[in-house]
Amino acid sequence: MRLPHLHLPYLHIHVHDRPLAGDPHPHNPFHWKLYFCEAIATAILMMLGLSAVILLTAPGSPFSWPLMQHPYIQTALCGLCFGLSGTAAAMTPFGKVSGAHINPSVTLAFSLARRIGGVDALNYMIAQVIGAFLGTAAVYEAGRMITWWGHMAVAVRYGATVPYGHISIWWAMWSEMFVTAALIAMLYWLAAHPKWKFITPWSGGLFFLIMNPITAWLSGNSVNFARTLAPALFAGQWTGLWIYVVGPFAGASLAVMAIRMNLLGKLHLLEARLVNFGHHGRVPGLDDPHRKLNHPDDPDHIPPGAGPA
Repeated sequence: MRLPHLHLPYLHIHVHDRPLAGDPHPHNPFHWKLYFCEAIATAILMMLGLSAVILLTAPGSPFSWPLMQHPYIQTALCGLCFGLSGTAAAMTPFGKVSGAHINPSVTLAFSLARRIGGVDALNYMIAQVIGAFLGTAAVYEAGRMITWWGHMAVAVRYGATVPYGHISIWWAMWSEMFVTAALIAMLYWLAAHPKWKFITPWSGGLFFLIMNPITAWLSGNSVNFARTLAPALFAGQWTGLWIYVVGPFAGASLAVMAIRMNLLGKLHLLEARLVNFGHHGRVPGLDDPHRKLNHPDDPDHIPPGAGPA
């Protein structure tokens, strides 16, 4: 007996809507689930990352005083912990849905590589700024409720990144640009290689563990405008804020230019993701972000009962 064909327009849109592969469905320009998840993932990054910086550097912290005599180790650990905070954010269901850009520079790079459209890229950046504000606000509110935590947070200006004041600010800007370019090139290369994709969300910690002792003294190695803006709002610290826009965005553009020129080899990135690959640009469900959609109209469809030859 032949069953009648069922027309399910929502499922049709869902299958062909691929906002993280550069080709969203024309009837579905906004992806609110992605933006919401990106904001929450960024908030998690900020809560964990700023807390780590406060514990490692604030006067009075039991973790900071043994490190005071070893500033390079202290700076390296700050980079490691902030990078791993990004890993933790990426591994949440929110990060797995949005792809865990958690950085406007990363989103810009994906946009220039035509893996995410302009509307979605702009909304990702807005979500990242909102998420960074919410995460920093959580650290601030914790300081209002816990006095000793508040004193430590204020002492380190809520982990704000500022340019080194004894040399030209342009050195800090160049540092932000080149460190961002190196970060984007590394993330892009890993995400574009099936063999190394799984390392991508873990790579930030190692990257900043190495880079922080070398360049963090110049600008703080923010490479992330949202990460700098939010603590600046709470600390009232506006010195050189412009370099954290110009430097990272220029660095992301420089990295994509190098990739297009095949300076890193021929790379083909399928999705605007740093975690949970294999959705072919579609939006996974928040309840089960690992589940891959399988539909007869999908070019990757596997018929029931079919298996590897």
